[in-house]
Amino acid sequence: MNFIKLLPAILSILLHSAHFLRAKLFFLVLIAVIMLLLLLIRRPWSARLVQIFLVIGGFEWVRTLVILAKMRQAEGGPWMRLAIILGGVAVFTICSALVFRFKSLRERYKLA
Repeated sequence: MNFIKLLPAILSILLHSAHFLRAKLFFLVLIAVIMLLLLLIRRPWSARLVQIFLVIGGFEWVRTLVILAKMRQAEGGPWMRLAIILGGVAVFTICSALVFRFKSLRERYKLA
């Protein structure tokens, strides 16, 4: 059951690793994989590191949204759909950091 509760965080981390892989930022792909592995460690610090990664990742999606929307606007192309999709991904990523508020996950990671 905890796997289902962790699924939003797992999906967000996988999306980030794909984003970094596309940009050929292999070091950041490695960090994303480490974040996935940290979910296996039942310690408060591992949960907090994953949360920090997810919140920072959400802001990375917002940064990407702004850059790509400006590029599309400069080209005169459509940008609203891009903004809605990446905005949704950013919100999902930031909200996925909240999965550790579930009682069972607080107990699993020994969070106060």
